[in-house]
Amino acid sequence: MNAPTTFRQQLLATIPRLRRYARSLVFDHSAADDLVQTALERALAHWHQFDQRRDILVWVLSIAHNAHMDERRRHAHVLAVEPQDLQDGPDAVAGSVPDPGLRMDLLAALARLPVEQREPLLLVSLEQLSYAECAEVLRIPVGTVMSRVSRGRAALRALLDGHAPAPAGTRGLRRVV
Repeated sequence: MNAPTTFRQQLLATIPRLRRYARSLVFDHSAADDLVQTALERALAHWHQFDQRRDILVWVLSIAHNAHMDERRRHAHVLAVEPQDLQDGPDAVAGSVPDPGLRMDLLAALARLPVEQREPLLLVSLEQLSYAECAEVLRIPVGTVMSRVSRGRAALRALLDGHAPAPAGTRGLRRVV
């Protein structure tokens, strides 16, 4: 049975924000388009599981997140992003940062963030989801979202100021003599 017209219309309305999130997440237009396509296909295939009381954007972003995680597990290697590849970065960042140099710095800094910090930071800051909605998309506790967003913002600030963030697990430790 095909998805009802109202569901398809609601799904179509999510595409711009879904594309923006996907491009910010994977830093590659083709891979982002593939991720959007996968999320839309899964949403259409499972339309009967959508609860109309939920926000369809949160539901579709959850599907995209799960598809992205599936792809990461499947390929289990780190994608290196070169600064020259960032010139065609996410449209959302391009539109909000008029200085091309600053835009490249921002994209390079975002690419250096661990995905565990980048995902909630993008969902909360760029997509303007609440912490609760972000927690639902990522399937993690709200407190974890809050701490990851906070650490992501601090790391992003440090990277933009020219300071590399401290390696994971070393924050807050002091040498006692």
